[in-house]
Amino acid sequence: MEDEPEPPSRSRTQLRGRVLLLTICAAGIGGTFQFGYNLSIINAPTWHIQEFINETWQARTGGPLPDHLMLLVWSFVVSFFPLGGICGALLAGPMAITLGRKKSLLVNNIFVVVAAIMFGFSRKAGSFEMILLGRLLVGISAGVSMNIQPMYLGESAPKELRGAVAMTSAIFTALGIMMGQIVGLRELLGGPQAWPLLLATCLVPGVLQLASLPLLPESPRYLLIDRGDTKACVTALQQLRGHRDVAWELEEIEKERVACQGHRARRPWELFQDPALRRQGISLVVLSSAMELCGNDSVYAYASSIFLEAGVPEDKVQYAIIGTGSCELFAVLISCVVTEKVGRRVLLIGGYSMMTCWGSIFTVALSLQSSFHWMPYLAMSCTFTFILSFGIGPAGVTGILATELFDQTARPAAYMVCGMLMWTMLFLLWLGFPFMLASLSHLLYIPFICVCICAAIYTGLFLPETKGKTFLEISKELQRRSSSRQEQGPTRTGSEVIMSTEF
Repeated sequence: MEDEPEPPSRSRTQLRGRVLLLTICAAGIGGTFQFGYNLSIINAPTWHIQEFINETWQARTGGPLPDHLMLLVWSFVVSFFPLGGICGALLAGPMAITLGRKKSLLVNNIFVVVAAIMFGFSRKAGSFEMILLGRLLVGISAGVSMNIQPMYLGESAPKELRGAVAMTSAIFTALGIMMGQIVGLRELLGGPQAWPLLLATCLVPGVLQLASLPLLPESPRYLLIDRGDTKACVTALQQLRGHRDVAWELEEIEKERVACQGHRARRPWELFQDPALRRQGISLVVLSSAMELCGNDSVYAYASSIFLEAGVPEDKVQYAIIGTGSCELFAVLISCVVTEKVGRRVLLIGGYSMMTCWGSIFTVALSLQSSFHWMPYLAMSCTFTFILSFGIGPAGVTGILATELFDQTARPAAYMVCGMLMWTMLFLLWLGFPFMLASLSHLLYIPFICVCICAAIYTGLFLPETKGKTFLEISKELQRRSSSRQEQGPTRTGSEVIMSTEF
């Protein structure tokens, strides 16, 4: 066709790749990396922090903290992180709209800085309450970044790379988990004296983001659709693409702007009230919930006992656990490479199907581990394969859904729903897991297997394939699939700036 853009030169392609890569790294290091990092570093100093809590209590009251109160305080230390995540998910939508995607990520580091100060001085101050507040603040930061980072990257990437770029959020999560496991080794910062410094190292990724992200462009779609700034949008596109001919992509964004014209930002509950959005909303709820309830986090919790049962020396278990984080990182990297070739649906269906298979074998191995000497080794193998299956499918692909299934007016609300679901499910799972373990024992994974089966079936029946399509094409296809006819609301006319995602 005559209006097709000429292929960019090799040097321009390299520039495009460099700027996009820097944008991914700058957004990720202070974004989902923080989530994975703070998720894992709390495990290494568990006993040291509990000892500090007991010593602090004894210094204040003259007596030791009772065991049941120690368990309660430690539960608060752990669960304040997802509780903060829920608050962060609620903040993410308004922040993304009022401040923009990039500026929201930058402002979000305020929570990290304050949390690092709390962690670093908690021991000198003799206050375990500072640890609780720090965990709440890093949770808020993680809740904000986990919603805004994939939104920012998904809106900044070209359509042929959008899936792979959006999946880098999962890569940085897995990288954060693995780095947290490594830094928490006894030989590094996992010792009894270094735990305040270990918790305070969350400041390092935040500083790196503050130093790098201001040099990179804002989301082009936000600049044009939300702010009506065509000049800034063109400049951002040229920076991200590495060449000056961005007219064809600008035209595509302009079409989406016109489609959004006259529509205000959606509220979260409107995703389920509007017949044109209900299918996407239900898909978001089902698959976001399935990602947290599929049992992957429980595998991490079970890993230590499985490795000990398999004969791994107790002082070497920490190194074996690093292998679980490495597995997820490796699997997500593979998923990032193949997602634009095989598609989102195939990865989700395949991932959940493999998790069903390995979870079933895992359950059998746990039940028979006392009958056959080689069963613990089979259970240990299933630990790694289950995590690999999760990384290849649900870990990365689920995060793309809120970006691709919703237009600019509904996307912030979709991320609020997704974030609230994820953090609430995580909070309830961590709260209820000890009781599930006590009541179900070796049959613990039966509910998780059922979740995986339901998620695979739902994906196959109801989720459309979105690879290689523009946001407008996806929106039109979903409208065609909708069983109900979309009801048109009143429109505004004569407005140059759409402000389509203004609450």
